[in-house]
Amino acid sequence: MTVELGSSVDGIVQEITVDKSDLIEEGQALVQLESSVEKAAVALARERAQMDDTIHSKQIAAGFAARQRQRVHELHKKKAVSGADKDQADTDARLARLELETAKNNKRLAELELERAKAALEQKTITSPLSGIVVDRYLNPGESVEEKPILKIAQINPLRVEVIAPRELFGQVHKGMTVEVFPESPATGRYQATVSVVDGIVDAASGTFGVRLSVPNPDYKLFGGLRCRARFALGNARPDHKRLSNTRRNEPLIVEAETH
Repeated sequence: MTVELGSSVDGIVQEITVDKSDLIEEGQALVQLESSVEKAAVALARERAQMDDTIHSKQIAAGFAARQRQRVHELHKKKAVSGADKDQADTDARLARLELETAKNNKRLAELELERAKAALEQKTITSPLSGIVVDRYLNPGESVEEKPILKIAQINPLRVEVIAPRELFGQVHKGMTVEVFPESPATGRYQATVSVVDGIVDAASGTFGVRLSVPNPDYKLFGGLRCRARFALGNARPDHKRLSNTRRNEPLIVEAETH
């Protein structure tokens, strides 16, 4: 699987930490875009999110208003203050509580602004969505992204093997089947693969259908683009196709394929 890695935001390339043929890991930072403005925005948002002075002052004011309201209520019971004074104390206490809630809401908004600023800054760092290898590099530091791909990367574990199989095998190859793969030079040896995809129809023009195999490649000994043979253990097949190496009944069938 190959991916042309781009950026979700425009910007100027500041640094590319990898080059062609480098091995990469999923989540590894590959490209850094210029981000001085985003860093400043994060610093500003963090300071605002950490400011608790307003909340503390509103808590003090709300506490005082509550105590004042209690005193006025006690005096009102003794007929020492008017109903208007009691109403004013109640109003002041409610307003103080509302101002405290507003201060708390503003702090939560400041925290959300910090998260948004952090997300904008994270977009300036482009990480790898897969483990694999760098196939090509399109841009250099100082160049503008402008929706262009920056790197081409490929996942080579597992490798995919694309097989063009004759119609005589249709219905006999199924998902999950184990297949032996023999790559051509410079790779050598025998590799176990698993059928991952089988086409549901046969191409009428060529009399073939597609099969995709998955080959584990943890040590990266294999690489994409190799021609290979795929050995299907189908004892009852009766092949009649120029791409098959074995044509005797009850023998495993070998079909030419290619890794990707």
